[in-house]
Amino acid sequence: MSDETVLRAAVIGVGYLGRFHAQKWAGLPGVRLVAVADPGQAAREAVSAELGVPGVADWRELLGKVDAVSIATTTPFHHPIARACLEAGIHVLVEKPITTTVEEARDLIRVAESAGRVLQVGHLERFNAAVLALDGLVTVPRFIESARLAPFKQRGTDVSVVLDLMIHDIDLIQSIVNSPITAIDAIGRSVFSDDIDIANARLTFDSGCVANVTASRISLKSERKLRLFEDECYLSVDLQQKVLTVIRRGQEPPAGDLPQVAIEERAYEQGDALKSEIEAFVAAVRHGHRPLVGGPEGLAALETATRIAALVRRE
Repeated sequence: MSDETVLRAAVIGVGYLGRFHAQKWAGLPGVRLVAVADPGQAAREAVSAELGVPGVADWRELLGKVDAVSIATTTPFHHPIARACLEAGIHVLVEKPITTTVEEARDLIRVAESAGRVLQVGHLERFNAAVLALDGLVTVPRFIESARLAPFKQRGTDVSVVLDLMIHDIDLIQSIVNSPITAIDAIGRSVFSDDIDIANARLTFDSGCVANVTASRISLKSERKLRLFEDECYLSVDLQQKVLTVIRRGQEPPAGDLPQVAIEERAYEQGDALKSEIEAFVAAVRHGHRPLVGGPEGLAALETATRIAALVRRE
């Protein structure tokens, strides 16, 4: 597809997150938002009126009429909708987690490859400016610690906190370490919902790196932080504030003095990670290259997340 071709797009599922997807699509050059789809009349009509595009109750009406879609439905609907769209020749950006089960994710990857269509997964933190700044700074991580805490909201409780929140950090950590996982220990509890609301996992990688990952949706405050330790360097990333702090060993001190450290703090513009994510998806569609977070990356994060959730449920 050439850069001059107008890309026909639609958003399936225009609840809280889907509405933002529709807004971004509507503002992109070289793209025409054809329609939004949602079985909920109130959500559908609100976004339709806001953006001046048709709204349909049944996403199947879009097949054959669009080139690309964002799928922002609840997780159980990801697989059947994405599969049908891919088979109809539509490029798919599906929100995380890619699917409910590993088998479904593998199926989507096969269908996308067979259809020759782009399958991208919405792991938004990959487009966080502070995360992008880590490229070239991290060499051999030894220990990683992440904390993703949020107050309780009913939205998102169709899956466990592992698939809702922790999977963001699982994806980030696996992409940074780039080594197979050799062992997982996990603990968690259900508090307000029928599924896991707070969880902690310890991941051991073949490289020797160890990651301690915590996620909670029952906290009093919001926090999204990532800390990485190397032999002579410590990096702290505030994913909310977009601040990266780099602490390195300084020059050797005189005998008897305390060790010296060099501290550098870098602040980044808040930016628009969702817009960047969709722009990257459009570029992959137009130029036929692999997306930053494709089906295999979405599958890898889901495999680890489901292993963690299974360990917690067996406690």
